[in-house]
Amino acid sequence: MSNLSYIHPDAKIGKDVTISPFASIYEDVEIGDGTWIGPNVTIFPKARIGKNCKIFPGAVIAAIPQDLKFKGEESIVQIGDNTIIRECVTVNRGTADKMKTVCR
Repeated sequence: MSNLSYIHPDAKIGKDVTISPFASIYEDVEIGDGTWIGPNVTIFPKARIGKNCKIFPGAVIAAIPQDLKFKGEESIVQIGDNTIIRECVTVNRGTADKMKTVCR
């Protein structure tokens, strides 16, 4: 892990996780074993990331949705094992409709 990254002390980081420089990982985040987090990735609260995932530079995970139905509910993002999230992709939290966003 890089000392140029921000990692909240309450984030749960699995074994053999690589966190590249300038990544930001906030509280209430879980990252599974063997996952690679690229440079400049931002992972907001309520993200659940599986094992052996790859999240490429500039991605934003678990941001508050832009959907006007969102009213601040406690929703999450679930990213399954072995998932690849490419450069500059944004995966927002769910709304009251389903309460989660799932990537497999």
